[in-house]
Parts: sequence; C-alpha cells; structure tokens
Amino acid sequence: MADRRDETPSGGEPVTQGPQARPSAARQTVRLAVVIGALGVVFGDIGTSPIYTLQTVFDPGDPHPVPVSAQNVYGVVSLVFWSVMIIVTVTYVLLAMRADNEGEGGIMALITLVRQLSSGRSRRTAVVLAGLGIFGASLFFGDSMITPAISVLSAVEGVKVVEPSLGGAVVPITAVIIVILFLVQRHGTAAVGRVFGPVMIAWFTAIGACGVGGITDHPDILKALWPSYALGFLFGHFSTGFFALAAVVLAVTGAEALYADMGHFGRPAITRAWLFLVFPACILSYLGQGALILDDPHNISSPFFLLVPHWGRWPMVVLATAATVIAAQAVITGAYSVTSQAAQLGYLPRLRIAHTSETTIGQIYVPWINWLLMVSVLTLVFAFRSSTALAFAFGMAVTGTITITTLLFFYVARVKWGTPRWVVASGASVLLFADLLFVGANLTKFVHGAWLPLLIGLTMFTIMVTWQRGREIVTASRIRNEGSLRDFVDQLRTGELSELRVPGTAVFLNRGKQTAPLAMRANVEHNHVRHEHIVIMSVETEPVPRVPPENRVVVDSLGYADDGIVHVTARIGYMETPDVPGTLAMLDPAQTEGQLELDQASYFLSKIELQRGDEPTMAPWRKRLFIATSYITADAAEHFGLPRERTVIMGSQIEV
Repeated sequence: MADRRDETPSGGEPVTQGPQARPSAARQTVRLAVVIGALGVVFGDIGTSPIYTLQTVFDPGDPHPVPVSAQNVYGVVSLVFWSVMIIVTVTYVLLAMRADNEGEGGIMALITLVRQLSSGRSRRTAVVLAGLGIFGASLFFGDSMITPAISVLSAVEGVKVVEPSLGGAVVPITAVIIVILFLVQRHGTAAVGRVFGPVMIAWFTAIGACGVGGITDHPDILKALWPSYALGFLFGHFSTGFFALAAVVLAVTGAEALYADMGHFGRPAITRAWLFLVFPACILSYLGQGALILDDPHNISSPFFLLVPHWGRWPMVVLATAATVIAAQAVITGAYSVTSQAAQLGYLPRLRIAHTSETTIGQIYVPWINWLLMVSVLTLVFAFRSSTALAFAFGMAVTGTITITTLLFFYVARVKWGTPRWVVASGASVLLFADLLFVGANLTKFVHGAWLPLLIGLTMFTIMVTWQRGREIVTASRIRNEGSLRDFVDQLRTGELSELRVPGTAVFLNRGKQTAPLAMRANVEHNHVRHEHIVIMSVETEPVPRVPPENRVVVDSLGYADDGIVHVTARIGYMETPDVPGTLAMLDPAQTEGQLELDQASYFLSKIELQRGDEPTMAPWRKRLFIATSYITADAAEHFGLPRERTVIMGSQIEV
C-alpha cells in the first residue's frame, strides 16, 4: 500500500508583472479568453437550470404541488431571483471565493484551510469541521451522479414539445448521449473545451433573448424582482412556500463549481462572467417563463421550450443538449479533481490517474471513477426516466454542500482574518438560516428521492473516514515494524555490510525519515549487500496547491557525510504530480554525497498486504471495508513515475 497520495498536474509558475507594468492589448485579450474559458467550464450546471426549475416548482405530480395562480407565479419567480442573489452572488461570488488556498477554491481547499487554522486549537473543533467538510465533499459525488442524468434528460425532453410522438425516445437518446460522453473522457477535453466557451455564450444569449420576448408580452412580471413578493410567498403562505423551496433550489445547482474552479480561471474572470452574462441571462429566462405561465397556466408543462418561438425550438433542443453535455462534463471533471485531491490528502486510496493534457492544469482522467459514474448515471436515467422525478433527489446534495461551505467560510473569516465576532454571527445567522430552510424543505422529499444523494454521501463519507482511520492504524504498525532509520544506518555503516557495497544507486521510497523502509530492511536481510549510493526518499503532500521550487527538496545526510546514504524529502502540493526520477535529477551531487547514476538506478517499493486482525482497532465491518477499498489502489510505480523495468517491489504483512 502506498504512503502518499495522487494529484493533478501542475503548470508553470505564474509570472508577476512589476508595479509599473501596464496591461497591454495582448494581456486584455488573454483576460477575455479566460472569461470565455470560464463560461465553458464553470457555468454549465447553473446555466442550464432554467430548463427545469420552474417546470419542477409547478409540477402537478409533486407531492407538495404549488397551485398555479398569478400571486404564486410572482412569488416563485421572486423567490428564485433572491435565492440566486443570496446563495450564488453573496455566499459564493462575494464571500466564499475570498477564502482561497493560494488561489485554489472548492470544499477540499476549504478543508485544508480549516486544518491549518485549527492547529494548536481545540482538536474537537478541528475534527468536527474537517468531518463536515468531508461530508460536503462526499455529497458532491451524489451531485456528480445526478447532474449528468437530470441535465441531459431535461434537454432531450424538449423533443416532446417539438414532436410529441418522440416522447418514448427521450430515455434511449439520453442513454446514448451519456455513454458517448463517458467513452470520450479518456481522450481528454482539451480539444472539445475550445468550443465550450462559444457554445455557452450562444446558450446564454439565446435564453436571455427568449426571456426578453416573454417579458415584452407581460412586463408586469418585472414586479417579481421586488423582495416583498418572495417574502410574502414564503412566509405569507408558508405551507406552500416552504415546500416550494425544494424545487427553487434547483436554480442554484452548480454554485459550488464557481468556487471549485477558481484555481483554474481566477476569481476576477468567474466574477465578471457571472455578473455580466450568466446571472442576467438566467434571470431573464426565469422572468420570461413566469410571464408565459401568467398568460396561460397550461404552459407549466414545459415553460422553457414553450418560451422559444416555433421556428427556433429544434435549434434550441440541439443547443440545450450541447449545453447540458457541457454541464455534465464540468461535474465529471470536478469528480475527478475531488477524488484526486481527497486521495492526496489521505481520505481515499491512490487511484490510477491519466493526465490528458501536457499544458492544462486539472486535465485528468480517473478510469475507476469514470466507469463508476457512467453506471450510476445510466441507472438513474432508467430508474427515474424524467427530469422532474430526478429533481426531488437533486436538491438534497446541493443544499448540504452549500450549508457546509457557508459554515466553514465563516470559521475561516473569524480565525484567519480576525473578523469581529458580531459581524460573523450576524452574517452566518442570515445565510445559514436561508441555507437551513432549503435543507429542511428538501428533507420533506426524503421518500421521493432525497434519500438517494444522502445515501451516496453517507456511503462516500464512511469510505473516506474509514480509509483515513485505517491508514493511521497501518502507519502505527509500520513504525513498529520498521524501527529507527538512524539506528539502521548506523548498523550499515559499522557492521559487516559496511564493506560489502555493490556499484550503483538504490532509491527506497518511504513515508518519512524517522523509520527505515521495509524494502530496505528486507533487501539487506535477504541479499546481504548494500548499494554504493542509497537514497531514501519521502514524498510529502503539503496542504497547499503547489510548492515553490526553492522549497521543494530537503536533503539530510542522516548524521554522516561519507557513507553514501542520504534522505531526500520531496514536498509537493495537492494539485501537483509526484515525479521521483525528475526530482532526483534536480539534486546537486554535493548534496547526495556523489553522483547518482539515475539512468541505471534501482527503485525499491514496500508493498503491504493487509489482513484482518483481532485487535479492536476498528469495528469488524470497517476492517473489511478498509481492506476491500485497498484493492483499488493504483500501481505505486506508475504513481511516482518510476521506470517499471528497474523497480523492485518487496512485500510484508500488516494486521488491522
């Protein structure tokens, strides 16, 4: 079993301009390109929510339906507008995106911030907050399964509006699109990604224009922008408004993507894209749909597509399908990133990761996750068969993640920035009250599908905390078995093996420099020789996205400067990829007590075979889960970039 975690590739170091530099036309073009890129990756999920949000709110099949009346239409549209304003614009764009971990965002970055800030403080606080963060990340896996299903289904359902006789083909067409989407993942998204931005610009322009058309026919709908309509609908008719929140929350699905992708595009690009295009286009669409329903209550069957003129409905179905595929792609890529970061931080085993781009940060492909998601998404499509049925399940994952993000953000604001307690308390009270209203409303849909994301989240949470606990147990056992590294080096230096050296370089990977690698002990005990140059190397993942080159490597002679044995610590961020041979090539011969023969070096790995023991370290079922999870661990040689033909694996057994 490997000691360190996987991660996504890192690009070059950013170039910082001097204070006197002025933005050139080229730089302005780059900024525009980044905004367009953000449109194609970040906003696919939230940008396609207008397809199904209002339709779901007024769905007569809902267990708590909202009656169609002028007062309720104004109230619902107003509630949608202010929900988007409070949760997306305020919580994420204005607040959460300020809590970055060296430019990186997302709930995993927030967890690392909390872990850093909690050091030296109450251990209970650190454990509880980190646990909440991990549960939020676990809920994201439910989101990543439901989003492709509901997004593509909702777009393909547009064919029923254009040609009702094709209604029976919706599910098969959706399944084919999803299968193709997952099959092309291994080729990477770089080529397709270049057209994502322009497609989404066309999408937001189209839905905004259609919304303007609806508003022109019924301009009174603009009154819904006034907050009194939202408050009156929610609290004046609480029995109706509260249950409606379970569907209204669909308007903010994808808000987490704004935060998670901040490291790829930067806060300014995402903020501008949201404020100047995405937010206005979505709100215009909601207002236009509300106007359409006011004109004819029967339009609740599919207000989004009915808002489109007859001549444009087929093109809109095609454009909507493309937009929802982009939304699905964004959440699939997000699942890869969360998995990689969780593995790197020790919450999941190391999985095989393929890098699909040599130049783009975050372009990765995780085969195991890809096929798991494909099977899960297809199962959801065939089980629920409609976007409205899936909508009951969708909101639970979203509201849970949003609530946890809000809570962790205010902890960071208080501890890291020293924000006055009364400011934190006031802001947290308002935003958490809104978040918890959405959570409570979605819990009322528990038996109608909300149980699904909770089940997925609890399952992933159990796996992640069990893996973390199991690693702690295995690490403690390894420390006992390995013994002191310095004592072992003393034996090699003064014992009979001090003269029995064979030419060449041996590299032993280890967890740290306190204990001796199991593979090194086994090699000495069985072969009774040592190499002329021995490098004991540890790869440590720091709770930061990337480590500067000057802080990347630390060399320790282990007390002796002439025995040919050194310890090398390679520090990497959780958004970087470990490369053992490349790191060793950077070292000066003076640091390694001689020139390392890396072209012919042998690399030694310690492989641990886990067995279930009798010690009460974990519940028996958790021991079985931990051991079963270890079977999906990726090959360590591939993970660390080792040449297979010169890699030796030596095993031992450990009971958990």
